[in-house]
Amino acid sequence: MSYLMGIDLGTSSLKTLIMDVSGHVKAISARSYQFASPHNGYAEQNPGQWWQACCETTAEALRISGIPPHAVRGISFSGQMHGVVMLDSSYRPVRPAILHCDARSSRQVEEIKDQLGMEKIREWFMNPVYTGFLLPSLLWVREEEPGNYEKIRYVMLPKDYIRFRMTGVIASDYSDASATLAFDIKKGCWSANILNSLDVPVDYFPECFGTADTAGTVTEQAAGETGLCAGTRVVAGGSDQVMQAIGNGSIGPGFATVNVGSSGQVCFQSAHPVSNPDLNTNTFCGYSKDRWITMGAIMSAGLSLKWINGVLRQTDYRQVNEEASAVLPGSGGLLFLPYLTGERTPHINPNLTGLFLGLHLNTGRAEMTRAVMEGVAFALRDCMEVCRGLGLQADHIIASGGGARSIPWLQIQSDIYGLPLKVADTEEQACLGAAIAAGTGTGIYQSIEDGCRQAVRYRDLTVTPSESNHRIYEEYYRLFKEAYRESRNIIEQVTLLGRNLN
Repeated sequence: MSYLMGIDLGTSSLKTLIMDVSGHVKAISARSYQFASPHNGYAEQNPGQWWQACCETTAEALRISGIPPHAVRGISFSGQMHGVVMLDSSYRPVRPAILHCDARSSRQVEEIKDQLGMEKIREWFMNPVYTGFLLPSLLWVREEEPGNYEKIRYVMLPKDYIRFRMTGVIASDYSDASATLAFDIKKGCWSANILNSLDVPVDYFPECFGTADTAGTVTEQAAGETGLCAGTRVVAGGSDQVMQAIGNGSIGPGFATVNVGSSGQVCFQSAHPVSNPDLNTNTFCGYSKDRWITMGAIMSAGLSLKWINGVLRQTDYRQVNEEASAVLPGSGGLLFLPYLTGERTPHINPNLTGLFLGLHLNTGRAEMTRAVMEGVAFALRDCMEVCRGLGLQADHIIASGGGARSIPWLQIQSDIYGLPLKVADTEEQACLGAAIAAGTGTGIYQSIEDGCRQAVRYRDLTVTPSESNHRIYEEYYRLFKEAYRESRNIIEQVTLLGRNLN
């Protein structure tokens, strides 16, 4: 029997999944890690740490499943988006990778805007210029670490680094490359207009493949480190949003997903690139050249819950869910703005931090925890409404990510959106999407669509909104948006003051 492997490189963990061609999961292995924040607003990781996690989880998944390595027909990847890995001519990392949630490049963002102007940004980028994306992070290195910049020979996305370690081939894919701000989304290639205008060498950037294209094979060295067979086909894969969409079976127009991972996204599928004059959403390439996604993204979704659990020293997630579900909608008059690391949609503002509004003597940890869950859902509804304003619609919404494992959080989301939510049967949708890509690239599936038909299943569960709760949340949602408008200037001043003191 043939098996497929999907590897998902996240911000806080790497996961490896092995499944059969029918989508039945045989093993999942995970390794957690933390990103470093040497200064307020910084987010960095050592790429070698990712590769170590990849080797350990791959070997462990093979051991747990009992599947012989030669039975794994193909491997593919999903990865955290936007970050930059820089290698020298000897293929060694020049410095730690700068991640998507990094806010250090605010000045470079403004320089890009000033130099190119908004008309070219709308035409060439089709996306807001924001901190944490590959291009402004690269420009930060050029200006602040010129010695490191001079060493750079290759630039890539995070998951491209572990695929390079697996195959020895430096490459990317259209979906991940399109989320760098260095890519021509309409033409499907690195943008000479952007890179030449900013004096960035085009030859830093690798060849791009489609998600289901073969990008190499497992090398002898990688086989020894991972337990895989040398020569096993490695398929390009894609960005985590595209791979999660595949793992959810959300691959065509009329489909949408809402994801609560470390960050959060509302992602609509489309058959054409959607322009947004306000530049407060993202449009990126999908899994092939005739597919695109438009998404609203928030910076701190599951990260907000992880933060409050750490502050309150809550480690039992079952208890957290039970206590939060016992609190009435509105958390006793408590609002939370989840802008812990700035915000993208709809504010496009890295100079924000979080805010609790309505604390009183009867506020306890359960109310604070539920308010965090509600605040994340309010922010995702903000994203949803912006996307709908661009004419994007969906027949149904599929919930995914770690937040989809919490029934109370799913119900909160459904009540706030006023929409029913479906949930895929496999919790690790990005891994599943990567495995489907591997199956397509190796010819086991005729297409990504065929792979979804064979491998994607849904839980016998549809979370439906409570009309009474939705009415309550309508008022809180209005106040949530007003709280931002009224507090924005103060939040920005406090944020910048805190950074200047570090």
